[in-house]
Amino acid sequence: MKQRQITLALASLFIATIAASSPSSAEAQPKSKAGAHVQSGKASWYGPGFHGKRTASGERFNTNDMTAAHRTLPFGTRVRVVNKNTGRSVVVRINDRGPYAHGRVIDLSRASAQAIGILGVGTVEMVQI
Repeated sequence: MKQRQITLALASLFIATIAASSPSSAEAQPKSKAGAHVQSGKASWYGPGFHGKRTASGERFNTNDMTAAHRTLPFGTRVRVVNKNTGRSVVVRINDRGPYAHGRVIDLSRASAQAIGILGVGTVEMVQI
């Protein structure tokens, strides 16, 4: 009986040590600061088939709102997206997950994409605000 208690105590100690030494998922992701460059790459837009449907954040998607989907930024994060070809920019709020198309870094709502002149796929830079 005493040997079993010792074994359980050692196992608990081992698990606690492993848990304390592993970074949590929040620590594993670098935290962006306001004004910090977040990412550059290809952006596209989505909307027609998703208008009115629930986003990953739980709100209804409105293709006319200035919103976007990003793989890792927290919901509610505001990001300035700059079209590198036109120099035009728009501030969007992250409310969904994506993009799921290979090589894209952000999916913009139709209104956001139109505001910076992206009709299909464009090259953008993102800065957190």
